Amino acid sequence: MAPFPFRDPGSMTTPRKLHIKSYGCQMNVYDAQRMVDTLAGEGFVETASADDADLVILNTCHIREKASEKVYSELGRLRVAKEEAARQGRDMKIAVAGCVAQAEGEEIVHRAPTVDIVVGPQSYHHLPQLLKRAKESGRALETEFPVEDKFGFLPQPKPDAIRARGISAFVTVQEGCDKFCTFCVVPYTRGAEVSRPVAKIIDDVTQLTENGVREITLIGQNVNAYHGDGPDGRAWPLGKLLQRLAQIPGVARLRYSTSHPRDVDDSLIAAHRDLPELMPFVHLPVQSGADRILAAMNRKHTADDYRRVIDRFRAARQDIAFSSDFIVGFPGETEEEFSATLALVTQIGYAAAYSFKYSPRPGTPAAEMRETVSAAEMDERLGRLQELIDSQQSAFNRAAIGTTVDVLFERAARNPGQIVGRTAYLQPAHVMASPDIIGKILPVRIDSLERYSLIGELAASSTPSLVSQTTIGA
Repeated sequence: MAPFPFRDPGSMTTPRKLHIKSYGCQMNVYDAQRMVDTLAGEGFVETASADDADLVILNTCHIREKASEKVYSELGRLRVAKEEAARQGRDMKIAVAGCVAQAEGEEIVHRAPTVDIVVGPQSYHHLPQLLKRAKESGRALETEFPVEDKFGFLPQPKPDAIRARGISAFVTVQEGCDKFCTFCVVPYTRGAEVSRPVAKIIDDVTQLTENGVREITLIGQNVNAYHGDGPDGRAWPLGKLLQRLAQIPGVARLRYSTSHPRDVDDSLIAAHRDLPELMPFVHLPVQSGADRILAAMNRKHTADDYRRVIDRFRAARQDIAFSSDFIVGFPGETEEEFSATLALVTQIGYAAAYSFKYSPRPGTPAAEMRETVSAAEMDERLGRLQELIDSQQSAFNRAAIGTTVDVLFERAARNPGQIVGRTAYLQPAHVMASPDIIGKILPVRIDSLERYSLIGELAASSTPSLVSQTTIGA
């Protein structure tokens, strides 16, 4: 199938406006970029406002609480915008994409007649055809087209588009999940685990770095389950892929997310030990500190298993730090089991973490579990957990005061004259400096802390490395 079988002749002379609103995970941010790149071939350019757009795409996530309700609320507002556009003689199209679209396509069509296109995450390469179908018949669903492989069409972004996105970029290396945690819809909305070939990832990263990107984050629903075909004909693990990507000229920093404790192998530990380009900050979700709850979640690891994985990382690199995910109030969770989670957090010590109250997802095994935790108990437990996590994050940030840290500078900050970048641990760091430092990694002496941001000054006696001195567009 040709990449762009439909091309509106008018779109080549008069750009059409595209607005994408993304919810949820990093994968959705990357998918939004895929859609922008795909639709650029149809004459679309991005706009920050939905009201003046010719095509509005809600790129949805089914993981977070009340995901569907947020989508329908936004569709109600867009219905008014669409009616106003019609009065102005404009034909606004509305699309629902992502995991909610995959899971609730028929329900969306029933509840929201204003929606023109419904497309799941495996069919974004069909957007040009879906647009044509919607224009001809009033509505288009992805089910009208065969689902090909998940990476069947990943358009290469233009150099100008890469530079506009900045010095950091996401690269999808893996999609789907085979773990089937009982609370999670990902295996049903994103499907089984599939990994991209090493050669294609190398091509993507090379193009990005040639156009100014300095930091690459490899992403996947279960990224360290990566097992893509290597040039030697064998399946490569994530650690070996990272070793190869670190050799690409211009790669200053490497990251990956999100990981599963059961898929941390020796090659990944070795990569953290051996690669200065691989940042010492790992997002490793655990969800609970209680073994019975972990078993009910089908996590396939115990709390001690998780602790041993953390120990392996720390043995390889002493300055490594961690973030995690936690679910509070999973069906049947007792006060004693919640206390085990608090104990685990206290023992590990996190630089950051995400915590949520359990909410059932239709079609998942946990949604059928009868032992529920009251809303009041969940609120109280979540408050205690977040207080502990916040205290750890604050302590981690305060520890940077008085030290000198490397910062990759990304953009101008809100305050005039300030430039903001991020440390190895993703902490925002602000300095007063010229915009010329954007795209460089420079040492910064940290003087103070403002909420979650570090405030400091460029270390006058330091000289950036050769890679650090390369700027955007060089």
